[in-house]
Amino acid sequence: MIRRFITLFCLAAIATAASAQTKLNGAGATFPYPMYSKWFSEYHNQHSDVEINYQSIGSGGGIRQVLAGTVDFGASDGPMTDAQLADAKTKIYHIPTVLGAVVPAYNIPGAKGEIKFTPATLAGIFLGRITSWNDAALAKDNPGMNLPNVPIVVVHRSDGSGTTYVFTDYLSKVSSDWQSGPGKGTSVKWPLGLGAKGNEGVAGMIRQMEGSIGYIELIYAEQNKIAFGTVKNAAGQFVKASLGSTTAAAASAKMPSDYRVSITNAPGKDSYPIASFTWLLIPAHNADANKQKIIVDFLNWMVTEGQKMTSQLTYAPLPAEVAAKVKATIAQLK
Repeated sequence: MIRRFITLFCLAAIATAASAQTKLNGAGATFPYPMYSKWFSEYHNQHSDVEINYQSIGSGGGIRQVLAGTVDFGASDGPMTDAQLADAKTKIYHIPTVLGAVVPAYNIPGAKGEIKFTPATLAGIFLGRITSWNDAALAKDNPGMNLPNVPIVVVHRSDGSGTTYVFTDYLSKVSSDWQSGPGKGTSVKWPLGLGAKGNEGVAGMIRQMEGSIGYIELIYAEQNKIAFGTVKNAAGQFVKASLGSTTAAAASAKMPSDYRVSITNAPGKDSYPIASFTWLLIPAHNADANKQKIIVDFLNWMVTEGQKMTSQLTYAPLPAEVAAKVKATIAQLK
């Protein structure tokens, strides 16, 4: 009898603990997914009663779901448009989290060394005007490299993607033909190429296909050991994506009050030109007051303790002055 009572008591205690756990649901960008996954896990380790579930479905999906109110927060690498914000049922805050870089990653048989890309050659490849790896324009920028006579296979995102937004935002700034053609957005009409879902899908396709090139976030190139090139910046320097060059790109940014800023093709000789902030999309009000309190606590943790973890995954932390502004913005969510 006593044993049965103890068993029932333990089961009741377990049930009570389970019911006391708060689950937050978020969805969106794949660009910062490795960083968010680490953050959410670490935060759970420190707050066992909180579980944060995040689905990396692409920025377009994150925006749609936060507008529909089916998640507690969204995530995007491309800021929401004025029209999207106007459609929101409540005010949506853009909370910058980290800085990342998008790199031109490739799989070229026999190529040794890093390929140098200019704005003209990158735009030419993705417009379908440069179709072979031994094209004269690429050979001119890469003297001494034995570029093979292999067809270029373009790989791009098939889903609505903030990574696509960052890449096409850059191309629109450096190529008038791109700006007047496909333009910029989380989804664009690609002139050619094969589509893959998520940074993971594009990285996987590049690894499998000889002659391919695609655009992926830096951490995905490094984790998958995929070669990626240097890019000629606005100052005329060929720069490789790194923590330092991504941070340099943010140094010149004039941050607006809503944080919706572009830092592609930034000035400065050390700036990597295809870099971006990425944002959590936080509704001003959550019907569940406890969830709202947890979201605020997590954001404050993210902008302080969380920033110390960014370099482990090759993301750049928020500049100190931006982090200070973000703290003031978070206070408005209470």
